Amino acid sequence: MVSPQTTEKSEAAWSPPEEALCLAKRKAASLADRFPTAVLLGSDTLINLEGQKIGKPKDRADARQILGRLRGRTHHVLTGLAMLHPASGKSFAWVEAVQITMRNFSDAEADAYAASDESWDKAGAYCLQATGRLLIERLEGDYPAAVGLPLKAVVEGLRSFEVPVRVDLDAIYQERNFLNWRTYDR
Repeated sequence: MVSPQTTEKSEAAWSPPEEALCLAKRKAASLADRFPTAVLLGSDTLINLEGQKIGKPKDRADARQILGRLRGRTHHVLTGLAMLHPASGKSFAWVEAVQITMRNFSDAEADAYAASDESWDKAGAYCLQATGRLLIERLEGDYPAAVGLPLKAVVEGLRSFEVPVRVDLDAIYQERNFLNWRTYDR
């Protein structure tokens, strides 16, 4: 894993899915000069709350404000995935949407969670694979995509580049033994 050489700058003209995909593409492309023969993967995750884009909190107060906006409401976690092979010019793009309904948690719960380190560097100021899962009532869709890496899309992208995939993806989805995935089996 290599940090991309670009910023996660939002563009007002982009729709939420466009933003997730454009930022993922920027991340992958930013490494093309350093790794011209590699298959590069970039991803970006954001929250779409009724057409409003919500990214990472700027500080604890912003985290608390974001959690307040999400409380008791349904939103979509959007993860854009871009794969690029600079040497051949091949590319692959995907956007996955996962529907999340938050509990109507208390102000004290929101304050405590926003004060934790867990909300940092997380779109929507929560981490659904850790204790942030306690703020969630329901998850509908692809759990790994909501965590930030849509595995089905990664496998499809790798195969489009003729890269052998030696993992049994069906078994992973059947077992659901990854980062508290089973929490959402309701």
